[in-house]
Amino acid sequence: MKTQTRLFRQSHFLGTKIRNLRKRNHLTLEDLSSRCVKLDAESAPSVSYLSMIERGKRVPSEDMLEVIASVFQKPVNWFLDDSNEQNELVPDKGTRGGITGMALEPSFLFSKEILQIAIPEMLAQTGTTGRQFAHLLIRAHQEHHQNHFPDLERAAEEIGQKRMPLAVDDLLEICSDIGLKVKWFKALPQSVTEDNGQEKQRVVRSYFKAPNQLHINSILKKDPKRLKYDLAVNIGHMVLHHGDGEKSNLMSDSKPSYGVRDENLDAGSAELDSTKILHAWRDFECSFFAGALLCPKVPFRQLLDRSGYDISVCKLAGVSESIAMRRMTAVSPYPHWHYFDAYHPGTLKAVYRGNGIPLPWGNMKMVEDPCQHWSVFRMTTKDKDFNVSVAQISILLQNDVPHIYCCESVKVKDFAGNSHVLCSGVDLNPAIQAQGFDAIDVAQRLKQSCIHNGGTGPIPKDIKELLLTVGRILNINWIKRGMDNSARLICSRGSVCPRQPQCKRQSDKDEDVANTLS
Repeated sequence: MKTQTRLFRQSHFLGTKIRNLRKRNHLTLEDLSSRCVKLDAESAPSVSYLSMIERGKRVPSEDMLEVIASVFQKPVNWFLDDSNEQNELVPDKGTRGGITGMALEPSFLFSKEILQIAIPEMLAQTGTTGRQFAHLLIRAHQEHHQNHFPDLERAAEEIGQKRMPLAVDDLLEICSDIGLKVKWFKALPQSVTEDNGQEKQRVVRSYFKAPNQLHINSILKKDPKRLKYDLAVNIGHMVLHHGDGEKSNLMSDSKPSYGVRDENLDAGSAELDSTKILHAWRDFECSFFAGALLCPKVPFRQLLDRSGYDISVCKLAGVSESIAMRRMTAVSPYPHWHYFDAYHPGTLKAVYRGNGIPLPWGNMKMVEDPCQHWSVFRMTTKDKDFNVSVAQISILLQNDVPHIYCCESVKVKDFAGNSHVLCSGVDLNPAIQAQGFDAIDVAQRLKQSCIHNGGTGPIPKDIKELLLTVGRILNINWIKRGMDNSARLICSRGSVCPRQPQCKRQSDKDEDVANTLS
C-alpha cells in the first residue's frame, strides 16, 4: 500500500509521458499493450487499463510501470515527478503552429467538470469577455490546424466552381440559386467611444434574418470588393448551416472579425455558454468559406506563384487586401505564416500565428509597453503612407530561440473610415534549416549584428545571400525587399527589450522629460 501511495503522489505527469512516448514511437494502445504482454503477461496492462492510465484515471502498479518502462528503455523514475522535463510533457505538435501548449496535469484538475466551473470564474475575475474567450478558442483551433479546413474549401469550391475572380452579379446569382433573398437598407457610419476611450467609426454592413433574408447596407454598392465578401459570408451561412438562425452582424470597426451573437458590442459580457461558442465558430466557418469562395485554393495559389505573393495580387483576384493576405496563409505550401489586422493604439481585430510568433501586443487587454520596432506597430502610429506596403526583416526570440521573420505590412482604411494595418509574415528559420544551414546559428549572428548597431543593423553579406536564396525558393518577393532595409531586433514586450542599450519605457521617457524641465 505504501508503494502504491508513493506512486500516486508522484504520478502527476506519468500518463502524459506514457501517451507522448507511445505516439512518438507510432504505437497504438493495442501495440503497447501487446509489447508489454510479451515482456510480462502477468503484469502487462490491458488496452482499456492503459487508456485509463494515460488519461490519469488509474495509476499503474510498480510491476506494471516497470514493464512499460522496459518497452521504452527508460528507468522507472523517469516517469515520475522528479524527471518532468517540459518537452516530455507537452504533446509534440510537429509542424503545427500557435504557441507552445502546457501539460494538463494532474489530469483530475483538468477534468471537463472542473473546467466547466473554473472557466466562467476565470472570465469573471479577469474581466475577459465572452467574445474574447470565444475568439481565443477559435484562434487556437485555427493555429493548431494551420488554417487547413478541407471540408470548408470543398464546400466553397462546389458552389463557386473554382471561378476567380467572381463578380458581384455572379454572387447575386448564387444567392438566387440557393434561395438567399437580398434586401437593401441604408445606414451611415456612427462615431462611438470604445472601452479604451478611443473614438472610432462604426457601421453595420450587413445582417442575416432567418430563414433566408440577407440585409445589406446599400452604401456597399460603392465598394464591390467588400460587397462581395458580405455576400460570400452569408452564402456560406446558407450552405454550411442551412440558414439555421441568425448570425453575427458584419461590422466595420476594430472588434474581432467574428463575434458572439447578442453580446453588447460596447461593454461586452463575461457570460459565456456553449451556444455562443457554437455561434462564434459558425461565424468563423462562414468567414473562411467566403475567402475560399472568392479565392479558391488552386487558382489563387497559381496567381500567388505568378506574382511572388505581392499584396497587389488582391486587384487581380478582385478582393480586398485583407482577404488576399488571409488566404495566403491558407493556400501557401509553406506553412509557417502569421497574419495581423491591427488598429491603433493596440487592438488586434484578427490574429493568425501558424508559425507561433508572439503577439506584438495582447488582444485580451491593452499592453502598456508594446515594442515600437514591430512594423505593424510603427505603421499604426503614422497618419500617412496609406496603401503603401512595407517589408521588414526582424529577429525575435521565441522561447529563448532567435527566429528570423520577414513580413509585409500595408495601412488601409476599413469601410467606416478607420485606419488599420494588415500584416502577413513568415518565419524563415524552417526554410533556412531546409537548405542545410543551422538556422539558430544564422539567426543568432544576425541578432548580434543588430545588437552591435544599437538594435537595428545591416544584414551581413553571407546571410543576405542565404535569405535571397530562401526567398527565391519560397517565391516570396517581399523577402528581397525586406533586405533593402536594415534588420530590426524586436521583442514581444518592451519591458524585456533585447537591444543594447535597451529601449526605454514610456514612463522612463516621461520621467526624463520631467527631470529636464525641472
